[in-house]
This record gives sequence, structure tokens and C-alpha cells, in this order.
Amino acid sequence: MASRPPAKSPDRGDRRGPPRTDRSAEARPFGGRGPHGTQDGGGRSGGRGDRPQRGGRGPLPGAGNTGGANWLYGTHPVVAALGNPARRLRRLLLTEEAEAALASRLGGPLPLAPERTDRARLDALLGRDAVHSGMALLADPLPTPSLDQILQRPGPILLLDQVTDPRNVGAILRSAAAFGVAAVIVQDRNAPDETGVLAKAASGALETVPLLRAVNLARTLAALKAAGLWTVGLDAGGGTLDGPAFRQRRVALVLGAEGEGLRRLTRESCDEIAGLAMPGDMESLNVSNAAAVALYELTRAG
Repeated sequence: MASRPPAKSPDRGDRRGPPRTDRSAEARPFGGRGPHGTQDGGGRSGGRGDRPQRGGRGPLPGAGNTGGANWLYGTHPVVAALGNPARRLRRLLLTEEAEAALASRLGGPLPLAPERTDRARLDALLGRDAVHSGMALLADPLPTPSLDQILQRPGPILLLDQVTDPRNVGAILRSAAAFGVAAVIVQDRNAPDETGVLAKAASGALETVPLLRAVNLARTLAALKAAGLWTVGLDAGGGTLDGPAFRQRRVALVLGAEGEGLRRLTRESCDEIAGLAMPGDMESLNVSNAAAVALYELTRAG
């Protein structure tokens, strides 16, 4: 098959990305049988150094009306968002213990005045299953970069074809940050919002890896090809993904939805289809695990 010359990749820029809705997690495998299967399981507000506002008992005022902003929670997502100048911050809720831990972690004054609360009120706001560590931050969604801006960043690009579980998307963002991915692109109508669930799974990577939304993935793949990227669909039915084989190419890696894998048009839009070498008894992996293994394999190209 013919190859394209790799696109040039200047220095990495700041994180920009948009929001959408949170959906329930899936649990069905995709990718077919055999050893190569996979599975999908700015400005800022507030003054620096202000003392916390003391909250009384009862529901948090204004908690039910966020005006399009999202509640982020947990140490890593909150610390990363507080340190991201692209984030517009609305409210910061902290328990007494969390305020002390956050001040120690940041090593300086907070970028907005915190409101003192307790764990019971945070449980009521975020849900009892939310591991919030006593802190919650209400913040506007990040601004969206253009595809041209993304192409100026170094590293491979990940595309997710209707992966709807926010925990999977968050975990993929975390792996993307670890392996130097330029951006993650999702299918617009079938992807979760940048909510607290996704941000928690991303463990701070939501602030550093751009998350774009594409109305039509096939057209986006065509644009990436025109920019010199080699598009690889991770799915059964092709050869084995071999990192060193891409040494002279910049790769756009495409992963499909749980239960269904890559859609036909998405699959046909890829330059090639490849799967993971899995010599053991397991036929497939959760999509976030498959993404991590595939990205590690691509790093061997260097």
C-alpha cells in the first residue's frame, strides 16, 4: 500500500475542548474473535487568597442550576482545572480537610474564593458514588480548537467511533496524555459530555489533551489523510499492529464502539485495519485498555 509523508509537528500547545452529554456505561465486547479483538467496555473568576465562605446546613445554594457549566470533583481533576488558564471557574466547594490538602498541593493562594461545605452535602450534590475527596469545582466547558490547530501539535491522533461510556473516554484521555497524543476526536452525537465522571476517569488529562467533536468521522479521516497522516482502524480482520512499521509515518488511530466495533464507512475510510497481538486466552480487551496497548505499540516506532 502507498504511504504518505509524515506531517510536520511543531511544539505542543494548550488544551482546548468542548462538552456533551454523559451516558451510561456499556458492557458488550466488540472487534470479533481471534487474537486481535478489542472491546469498549476562558477567563477565570474569583479573587486570589480570599477566605472561604462559610456554608450552613441544607442544600447548596444554586447547585441545581449550573448554566451549562459542569461539576468536576476529586483531587486530580480539580487541581488540573484550577491550574488551567483556559478554564473559566465558577465555584469551588471544599471541606475543611480538602482545603488544607489543596493549599498544600498548589503551594500558593487559590485562584477563586472557596465555599466551605461538608461531605454529606457534596454527596447530595454529586451522588454517593462520586469519589470527590471533599472538593468540587464548577467550571465552564473548555473552548474547542480547530483541526488545523490540532495538526500543529506533535504525536498521533486518536479517533473514537461512537464510544459512549464516559469512563472509557476518560481513561483513553489519560492514556493519550501518557503517550503524547496530539488530540482525541469523538463522533459528535454519540459521545459523552465532559462531565465530572469523565474528568475523574481522565485524572487531569481533560485539561491537557484536546477533545474535539466531529459531525462526520469519515470526512475527518479524509482531512487527516490530506494532512499526511496514515489512518489505522484498530479492529479484527486485519494484520497485527506493528509500531516500528510506522516509523516514517504519523498515525491517526481509530477505535470503535463497544459491541459493534468500527462502523462500515469508518472502517472503509481507514488506510488499513490492524489488531493487537494477544497470544493468551482472552479474545478482546476493553476499549480503554486496547487504546493504551495500541499507543504503547506505536511508541515503539520511535
